[in-house]
Amino acid sequence: MIKSKYNRPYKICKCCVMDTSDEDIIFDSNGVCMRCNEYKERILPEWNHGKGHEKELDILIKQVKESGKGKKYDCILGLSGGLDSSYMLHLAVKEWGLRPYVFHIDAGWNLPVAEENIRRLTDKLEVELHIEKMDWEEMRELQLAWFRTGLESLDVPQDHAFIALIDKLSRKLGIKYILNGYNIATEAVADPASWGRGGGPTGDGTYLKDVIKKHCKKPIKHYEFTTGFKHKFWIPYVLGVKTLKPLNLVPFTKKEMTETLCQEYGYIPYGQKHFEDLITKFLEGYWVPTRFGHDIRRVWLSTLVITEQMTRDEALKILDQPPLSEEESRELFCEVAKRLEITEEELWSYHELPECVEKFKSQEKLYDFGIKIYEKLGIEKRIRR
Repeated sequence: MIKSKYNRPYKICKCCVMDTSDEDIIFDSNGVCMRCNEYKERILPEWNHGKGHEKELDILIKQVKESGKGKKYDCILGLSGGLDSSYMLHLAVKEWGLRPYVFHIDAGWNLPVAEENIRRLTDKLEVELHIEKMDWEEMRELQLAWFRTGLESLDVPQDHAFIALIDKLSRKLGIKYILNGYNIATEAVADPASWGRGGGPTGDGTYLKDVIKKHCKKPIKHYEFTTGFKHKFWIPYVLGVKTLKPLNLVPFTKKEMTETLCQEYGYIPYGQKHFEDLITKFLEGYWVPTRFGHDIRRVWLSTLVITEQMTRDEALKILDQPPLSEEESRELFCEVAKRLEITEEELWSYHELPECVEKFKSQEKLYDFGIKIYEKLGIEKRIRR
């Protein structure tokens, strides 16, 4: 059963499906939430569903190719096996003729279907896959540490590892362009800030080190850290490494992405965004809805609604059903406990922890300031509130 806990009378947006499970949501006089209004005012006019950006895209591709002359690779691309990064790889290689250094982080939580999808894409596109295998004992301890905090955002250990590896590769390889699969079509709306209170920014090494200091029972020696300063300022503005989001310059829908990948590579869809990863599937499909009353599908579905890929009624119909069946949830619960080498009783004890009130060191204010600047400069295309 999914929890419902609100600090005010329940209300849902008249345009999308975001609701008062976000404690900070604001509605206008017509009952439309601030995300829908921000999308219409700030995002849509420039994006225009990816249409009209042909010249801009052509210039970017030429710049990437020019920077890679005489080198084995002209860009870096992280491949999770998810829909966005997979479609990004397809376009980069097959449509644009780029030569990406393709890497994948194996944090110990890969599902077999994701590994099969990755293999099918890289084999058919004939690109070399570089796998960074994390130290499982450290990853296990890090994951347990985040469970012990009682926080909602529990996939920080592997998300930070991805960001840190990007930073490391950009320096090590001397490649000046990173292809990022973020796109407005499937990710315009970010998770509400109120859902992640108590923690810190995923890319903030200060936050991670404080959690490790307070909640890790074993030393962490091999894990790679980065910082917001390094990731957001030093690497792009001093070293000149640019992160590109070219999917925003191409017209497509989620349905078209899926159909292309299925037809070209025999890609197997996961049913829900981020369900290619065991721990993320467990957290987003079971843990967060039942412990915190937050359904990540509201974010993804609202994006599809406001970008006109789905009707609001269709989204509401999906939300009428839980993300996972009771049987699937039970299987995942058992599997996660087994992987973490703890009893199911211990895992359940974390589920029943009181809401986290512990304070962790972080650079959150600096991150928030940076995002506001990026929004004013037109660099930040995501609705972050």
